This record gives sequence, C-alpha cells and structure tokens, in this order.
Amino acid sequence: MTDEDEGEFGAELAKLQQEHRDLDAAIDALQHSPAPDLLRLQRLKKRKLALRDRIAFIEDQITPDIIA
Repeated sequence: MTDEDEGEFGAELAKLQQEHRDLDAAIDALQHSPAPDLLRLQRLKKRKLALRDRIAFIEDQITPDIIA
C-alpha cells in the first residue's frame, strides 16, 4: 500500500468515524424523544451498522496483517 492510499484511507476513516458519532447522537436524541419515529430510528441504526463495517474494513486495510 502506498502512502497516498494510506492517506486516502485515513481521510475516509476520519469522515466515517465522525458520521458514526453523529448518528450515535441522533439515535440517542430520537430514543429519548416523547414519541420516537421507530422507522427512522431503525434506518439510523442500520446506517450506523453499515458505517461500523466500513470503518472496520478500512482499519484492516491500514493495519497490515502480521503473521507470528
């Protein structure tokens, strides 16, 4: 992996982590509202899980496997 690829992955990782935190805050706020929109809540949680999977993939790409 080149330094340029690693830089691109790092930038995407930071963006995705921020979006994940934002979704976490939105989900928390929606759950504590008097009448939460359950469909919207479900969609936000699904998006958050997809982000988590993408973040894990990028972290695996950045960190090389070390066979001991």
